[in-house]
Amino acid sequence: MRGPCGEIAFVPVAEIARDFGTPTYVYDAAAIVERIAELSRFDVLRYAQKANSNLAVLDLCRRHGALVDAVSAGEIHRALAAGFDAQGDPPPIVYTADVFDRESLDCVIEHGIAVNCGSPDMIDQYGESTGGGGEITLRINPGFGHGHNRKTNTGGAHSKHGVWHEDLPDCLARARRHGLRITGAHMHIGSGADLEHLAQVAGALERLAPQLGGDLHTLSAGGGLPVPYRAGEPASTPETLASYFRLWDAARRRLEARLGRALRLEIEPGRYLVAEAGTLVTEVRAVKRQGGNHFVLVDAGFNTLARPAMYGAYHPMSLLPKNSRAAGAGLEERKVCEVVVGGPLCESGDIFTQDEEGMVRTQPLPEAQVGDLLLIGCAGAYGFSMSSNYNSKPRAAEVMISGGRAHLVRARETGADLMRGERIP
Repeated sequence: MRGPCGEIAFVPVAEIARDFGTPTYVYDAAAIVERIAELSRFDVLRYAQKANSNLAVLDLCRRHGALVDAVSAGEIHRALAAGFDAQGDPPPIVYTADVFDRESLDCVIEHGIAVNCGSPDMIDQYGESTGGGGEITLRINPGFGHGHNRKTNTGGAHSKHGVWHEDLPDCLARARRHGLRITGAHMHIGSGADLEHLAQVAGALERLAPQLGGDLHTLSAGGGLPVPYRAGEPASTPETLASYFRLWDAARRRLEARLGRALRLEIEPGRYLVAEAGTLVTEVRAVKRQGGNHFVLVDAGFNTLARPAMYGAYHPMSLLPKNSRAAGAGLEERKVCEVVVGGPLCESGDIFTQDEEGMVRTQPLPEAQVGDLLLIGCAGAYGFSMSSNYNSKPRAAEVMISGGRAHLVRARETGADLMRGERIP
């Protein structure tokens, strides 16, 4: 939630850069809370923390009534550290995956974490580890998928995710052999799907859920709600969200009538809660021409924000002149240029302005100068969580703005952090 020009949640960006350095991720806590409230019609909102697993974000979600999804032992440990209970009804933490690595299986058993199985082998491994008894839910691949990019499509025959819909009888047989009750059905077809495709999920789950037997009590609509990165892209408005809930609620009620019992309805957003709440603040460090291209090079690279290099993802950008508190101030005399924005890495793909095929594109920005700040918007989801130490670069700092103040919620890594755990034999 941006405040006036040059501010994030009414805190001047120049002050954030001065106090915390660059590159830095900045999260607006109020924007996340607003998104949580928008989905309050669902019985359970379960945050898919892989989008952004900072402890401050997890704590904020917990304090405002969201539960959490985990896809690794590390994410389970994060959820516990953020104050989520290991067990409860509904389960505060659910482990959702297509495989159990050994660490995750041990962690799930140790803490009694609820499990959402995405493959038949997971059922056997869990049943053998528990010694029989207990309950699981199933993530079902309905045979179709959709996402903002082919790499974020999580349904259909080309996706590794979920139990193939034709294999449900086999999954039921495996669960029975281990004395496991199947208590829930989950379906997620992709990140950034449009509402038309998301609506098809309700019909698919309504058709398939009755196969799961008499212990079913939870339906999960998954996530994937659209987030507008460009002006004019489809957004989830209060009206479309209300319509989406009514669609799922109607499917739930028909299933309740058919099965003769109440069903809990969950939704599992990740990107939707945090994407627009995050801004990456980075500094312009060089400006140069290469043939017909005008390059603006900043101190953040694809080690900091991988989405453009990985998906050709677009992020809105704006310029804040050095020594200015207001974006736009001091830009009146600067002409607008078509520029290529890149980072500091020794890698040709370290470009923030590229398309899905990896081709360089340009973006209009006022003529930049060294020392200006570049603000990259909609960076709260899959920004820090996908960042790396490529080129031995320290990962960025993270700041959360709450109550009109900027709080450091992750310190910038140091050179010592980069080498922690390494040994020369």
